[in-house]
Order: sequence, then structure tokens, then C-alpha cells
Amino acid sequence: MASRSSKVPRDAVHHPLFARFYARFSVAADLKGGIAAHRGELLTGLSGRVIEIGAGNGLNFTHYPTAVSEVVALEPERTLRRLAVTAAMHAEVPVDVVPGAAEALPVKSEAFDAAVASLVLCSVRDLPRALAEVRRVLRPGGELRFFEHGAAPTRPMAALQRGLDRTVWPRIFGGCHTSRDPLGAIEAAGFELGTYRRLRVPEKGPRLPTSFCVLGVARRPHEDAR
Repeated sequence: MASRSSKVPRDAVHHPLFARFYARFSVAADLKGGIAAHRGELLTGLSGRVIEIGAGNGLNFTHYPTAVSEVVALEPERTLRRLAVTAAMHAEVPVDVVPGAAEALPVKSEAFDAAVASLVLCSVRDLPRALAEVRRVLRPGGELRFFEHGAAPTRPMAALQRGLDRTVWPRIFGGCHTSRDPLGAIEAAGFELGTYRRLRVPEKGPRLPTSFCVLGVARRPHEDAR
């Protein structure tokens, strides 16, 4: 796999305390919060070569269908990356876990049939650049599957999200931002939006700053020439 020159360091993200918290919390959320079912929906029908951006501790890996020939799973945080390597051993498809940042994907252009962004666009440092990179590495017509949280539809919660993003939330939660607009950013990056649905996670209980999610698919245009 050819590397792309970049000034981004090998471990561009290092949040060891958050990584340990996330490793525990994410497993519990999958089991009790219904996120495992959303992961299955996100990945259903994929085939060919797939790149996953910000694989975390690898909870998506067991949900990939066997029609997928290879997954290149990018994870910049070393604690989570080690857990992802272990998770890859239990996947039914080949998974190669690699370091690197979403803003400078270390892979060739137009090398993948699909890309997966799962609860990661909230935390990338440069969202437009990261999505431009995803578009670069997808073949024309290739899919971007996304499951992301973002801005709330109500004014009081949206205001709270913006306040949290300006102050404590990114520092505590590994760079996460609660008020981003994933759909708008995906469209602005030149993708064609396909089907998507909005959902609340968790479905029941109090609304959290991260509860307002969207799950769907977008495509790099067939006529896209770079």
C-alpha cells in the first residue's frame, strides 16, 4: 500500500485516559444502548475493499458482511488501536488496522469501494479535509456509509451543544464536538447524499448532547474526475 506524504505525525491523536473510558463505555453502549444494531444496519450490503475511518476499539469489525474482501481500519489513538488489532482477530473478514489521521489517509487514490465513518466525524480536527480525503480514496460511485451524531433540532439543546464545544466537551471527550452538522459537511465535500434516517441514541431516557444521530449512505459521483 503506497503511503501519501504528510506532515501529520504517526500518532497524531493521543488521549489515553479517554481511550480507556471509551473502550469500556462503547462496549456497554453496544449491549444496552442498541448501538450494535445500528452498526449492523450501517454495514449491511457492503462488498469489496472498505476503508474505515477512526475504527476505535474495533466494534464494527464483527458486523462486516463476508462479501467484503478487505477492511483497512485507520485508528490514530494507540490505546484504541491496540484493542482494534485484537478485535480484528475475531472478524470474519480480513481487517488490517493501521495508524494515521483522517486528514491524510495513507492509501492510494480511488482504491476502495466503500468508506465507513462511525461516530468519528465529531472528533476529526479538520472535517472538510478529512472528507476530501475520503472522497479521494473512493472509486467514482463508491459509497460512504456514515453513522454520526450532530447538532440538535431544538434551540435550547443546540445552544447547550455550542457552549460545550467551546469549553469543556472536546477536552474531556477526546476532541469530540457535539454541534457539528455531518450531513451538511458530507454534501459540502462533494458527495451525493443517498438514503438516511435520523435517530436518537439512546432511544429512551434523557436526551444527551450526543443523542441526535443520523445513519445513511452517500456516494462519490460517478462523473467525479480528479
